[in-house]
This record gives sequence, structure tokens and C-alpha cells, in this order.
Amino acid sequence: MSDVMQIITLISIWLSLLMSMVTLSGAIAFWLKHSKVLVKITPLPRYPKVTIVVPAHNEELVIKNTATAILNLNYPKDKLEVLFYADNCEDHTADVLDSVLAEERFKNRNAKVIRRTGTGGKAGVLNDALKIAHGEYLGVYDADAMPESNALYFLVRKVLENPKRYIAAFGRNKTRNAKQNFLTRCINQEIVVTQRIQHCGIWQLFKIGRIPGTNFIINKEYVESIGGWRNGALTEDTDISFKIMGSGKLIALAYNSEAFQQEPERLKDYYFQRLRWAKGNYEVVINNFKHLFDRSNWRVKLETFYYSCTFFWFNAAIILSDIIFLANVIAMIVHIWQPGVQLPFTITSSNILLAQILLLNWLLMILLYILQIYAAMCTQFGQATTGQIWLALASYFSYSQLFIVVSVHAVCSVTADRLFHRDSTKWVKTKRFAD
Repeated sequence: MSDVMQIITLISIWLSLLMSMVTLSGAIAFWLKHSKVLVKITPLPRYPKVTIVVPAHNEELVIKNTATAILNLNYPKDKLEVLFYADNCEDHTADVLDSVLAEERFKNRNAKVIRRTGTGGKAGVLNDALKIAHGEYLGVYDADAMPESNALYFLVRKVLENPKRYIAAFGRNKTRNAKQNFLTRCINQEIVVTQRIQHCGIWQLFKIGRIPGTNFIINKEYVESIGGWRNGALTEDTDISFKIMGSGKLIALAYNSEAFQQEPERLKDYYFQRLRWAKGNYEVVINNFKHLFDRSNWRVKLETFYYSCTFFWFNAAIILSDIIFLANVIAMIVHIWQPGVQLPFTITSSNILLAQILLLNWLLMILLYILQIYAAMCTQFGQATTGQIWLALASYFSYSQLFIVVSVHAVCSVTADRLFHRDSTKWVKTKRFAD
């Protein structure tokens, strides 16, 4: 039985490495093509009206800079409507927004502050905005996400390339407090790899896009046709992404659209934020797992397979490989004093073959982890440094291992929520810091 478990674990790890290499090759192909293109800001064939929605819950520390950046976007002012939602706030978020809109340069702008006391979290805010928005498209920015001045322009330009098929467009998000401490530096590397390798690689290979939590636009009429966002969804972005793919439409990548968001600076805040994301992704996988076996759109099948592998299969394989390794190490130590103790997991009598295979696996995982990070950094000016390589090496043995802990916690929490009918929509608010 142990032999079967070891073989399954090793094959699973090799498959995870293969999937990562395929994604990386797609990203390299994407950047070899687009890095040579000189991007110019030229007039669009038309400027559809866009309603930007900013959900904000107790965000007084960061909302001023975000609101100012949104109101300064390079987009015709008569084609822009902005809805700031102070959602069940217990601080001065609404007052700060009022003061921003009262500034002389922003007077007579089509923007307002809405003090909301409803339920449903962020998804509830977006559904409320859907009822009163006048734009052809809805744009969403989190309270801590400052868009670059041309962010909206690039999003709109992308959907106009094929408005019937590109039902939404998303940009990328950068860490605005990346240099704060070791944690934020690691988060920055993670986000850069996600945005510049995973998103670009998957789009290049399969034309699959994933709506992030911020810096995206989506066709309002389409959102109405699918009934809006699911109230209380922990990851409303992933949830609606599956709905879009299931309808045969595309979420287009506008790689030049950028927003700068604030990341957690304390381990506790980071942990509970990622726990909420992991729980939300598990819920989406569980809800969509049936599509692997029905006649759903092939992109839905592929995305469900990807999420299932990432959050279930490959995580389990890594945990099993760690168990095999630790059990053998403990047995080897005990064997010094108790010669009768045998190694619990072996392939050959000497166990040299298993040790060599496991060592090769770990070396390949470390190498690929660093290669992905460095390749991603090469797409950003001034970030491909030897310091980033050393940081990647350190983060592999510390920061990246937290994902396994978070994933196990999320699985246990989702299971308990379903068994005991607990409210799974509550989470710990991510602490903000003044810029």
C-alpha cells in the first residue's frame, strides 16, 4: 500500500511541475510578442459610458488616494459615473469621500457617496450598484486599489476589439507597499508571478481570463442577464468568471491596465485574507466540479480541472511527500538507538532510489519556483535583480509553505461550514495602513 501511495504522490508532483512549465512557456511566448510593441495612447473609436463602483468598508486610511486616482482617470468626464459605497462603515470613510468630492477640481463631477447598511458584502454592494448604474460597462476598484491614469482607457480599448465576445476585461494589480517588510516583498513576488506568468500564459495558450477583485470592467447588460453577483460569495470574482466562461464569452486580458493596491503588512492579516480567498475558491470548485463530467464549455472544464488540481490534488501530493520524508527521517534517527526500526516508506531495500527521486523532485520544484519569479520580474523594469533571486529562495522555504497550511485550514473550515450549517460569508477585515 505504501508503494502505491508513493508512486501516486511522485506522479502527481511531476504533473504539477508539467502544468507549471506549460504555463511558463505560454507566458514567455506572450512577452516575447508584446514586449516589442510600443504602446501609444490613441483616440478610441467610441467611448462607452462606464460606471465605476468602489465598495469600501472601514477604509478611511486609504480611500482618499484611491478616490483621487479614480477621479483623475484619463477618460472623458461625461462618460464616467462613479459610485462610492461606504458599506456598513464604523469609521469616517464616508466623510473622507465627501471631502474629496467637495474639492474645487472635482465639483460638478458625476460622482456620489452612498452610505450603505445592507447585507451581502462586496457582492451585495455590486448588486445594489447594478440597479442604479447608468453605464454600458461596470468598472470595479477596491478601496485600496489606485488605478494608473490610463488604466480604464486600456480596459475599454481591449473590450472594443471584440465587444460581442469580450464581455469583460481585466488588468493587473501591483503592490504599492512592496518594500515595507519581508512579508510584503514576498506578496509582491507572488502577485507579479500571478499577473505576469499565470494570467498571461493562460490567456496566450487558451484565451482564458480570470476576473480579479479589482481593476476590471464588465458589460452591465450581461451581468443583469445572469442575475448579478452571488450575495455573500467570498470570492465573487472567481464565481462570476466561471459564469462568463460557461456562457461561451471571454474575459480579455488588458495587460497594460495597472492598479496599485495595498497588501497586508502583518502575518495575521495576510493569513485570514488568504484563508477567505482559499475558502471561496474551494466553494467555487465544489460548485463547478460537476462540469468536468457534463457537456459544459471546454474552458470551464479546463479551469475546473486547474483549480481542482491546484487546491486539492497537488496540495494533497505535497503533503503526502512531506509525510513520507518526515516519517523516514524520524525512522532513520530512531534506528540509531533502535536498530530494529525500519524505514516505513521504501521502494528498494536500501531506499537509495526513493531518496534520489524525492531529492530530484524538490530540486525541480525549487528551480521552477525561482525561474517563474525571475521570468516575471524580467517583464518589469528594474526588478530582475540578484536580490529577487535570494528573496525567492528564502520565500520558498517560508512564505510559500504557508499556502499549504492555509489550504488545509480552508478545507477543514469549508467542510465544517457545510456539516454544521455555519455562516461562511464572514471574514476578518484586512487591516489597512496609512500611505
